[in-house]
Amino acid sequence: MSKRALAVLIACFLTVFVTYSIRYGYGVLLPGMLTTLAISKTEAGVISAAYFVTYSILSPVLGLVGDRYSSRVLIGVFTVVMGVGTWLMAYASSVVGASFFFALAGAGAAAGWAPVVALAQRWVSDKRRGIALAFVDVGSALGIVWMGTVVPLIVVAYDWPTGWLSLGTMALVVAVMGFILMRSRPPGEMPRPEASKAPALRAVYGRLLRDGRFWLLGLAYLLTGFAIIIPFTFLTTYAVQELRLPYEVAARLWIIIGIGAISGKLALGYLSDRVGRVSIIVLCIALIAAGTLGFMYARGWPMLALSVAVFSLGYGAVWPLYAAAASDYFPRGLAGSVVGLWTMYLGFGSLLAPVIAGWVADTTGTLAWSFFVAMAGAVVALVLLLPVWRGKRSLSEHQGR
Repeated sequence: MSKRALAVLIACFLTVFVTYSIRYGYGVLLPGMLTTLAISKTEAGVISAAYFVTYSILSPVLGLVGDRYSSRVLIGVFTVVMGVGTWLMAYASSVVGASFFFALAGAGAAAGWAPVVALAQRWVSDKRRGIALAFVDVGSALGIVWMGTVVPLIVVAYDWPTGWLSLGTMALVVAVMGFILMRSRPPGEMPRPEASKAPALRAVYGRLLRDGRFWLLGLAYLLTGFAIIIPFTFLTTYAVQELRLPYEVAARLWIIIGIGAISGKLALGYLSDRVGRVSIIVLCIALIAAGTLGFMYARGWPMLALSVAVFSLGYGAVWPLYAAAASDYFPRGLAGSVVGLWTMYLGFGSLLAPVIAGWVADTTGTLAWSFFVAMAGAVVALVLLLPVWRGKRSLSEHQGR
């Protein structure tokens, strides 16, 4: 691997690190916001959903733009937008204000996944794609570890607005570093097509939407996000309010998630290059379902920590494997477009999930049933993947013969 390719992968890693630190930082900072802003769990779900509204709308567009034009500029500009929205979260004084600011952060985050993984894939060979994407996505796991270690210390020493300010500052620093390290395409690759010669957006997406595998994988992607975002939004609140754990102890759950996610990404990402992406995605979703069911029955730290560890193994590997599967089942040049459209589905599921989970918690008086809803989403995703898992081999496997 060349030094430039390594620099690009490091920049992708840092972008994913800060993007997911901000996305999941909401769950860590939520207990303090609930008290200060005097909001219900349903309203907390609305704030979380606002992030995914803009994220969902922009993701497919930016995925396509990243395939055609300069990923370096695109990712840099939108990372700055994400940082500004995160900064403003520190000054939120109402549900409306917090929703608007988090929606701005979500708009910036739309360039923090699909264009990033598409860029990373351009700089590595097919044989290294699984492990390379796993490395990049380790950034999300380390972002979670950061949320479980440093951010709670900031909150305890200062307050939750300072936590948002620290995350916003980090995003701006990463935007500058990423712009310095990234290059849009490796030397020798054909230059990007001019807009007049590029396939029309309607033609690209029309081709994808006629493929049954695209729908099965995309809907499973949606429901996987639905199952994951519920615990990421409410797990800390559940541990503090219902299991009566101290905030500092509850925040340690994020360390477990981060460490487990890193293990899952590296081990299962490596294994997927040998036994197939979809087979390991199925395993990941089964682990997510088992973990969320465990949250529902946890009555103290030991059971909760064990369930979090199981959940984190599946969560850690599932997103880079979906991204790698996009290039297995569809033309590699459309990888950003495929993941971008799937990410729109993910955003739709992720904006519904916290609102539904918050309403269920307010109605039943416990977040335990919200975790049951998350588990049900994972089970349906598993069912949708079975035809793909049992069906024809991927395009890359056929081409390898």
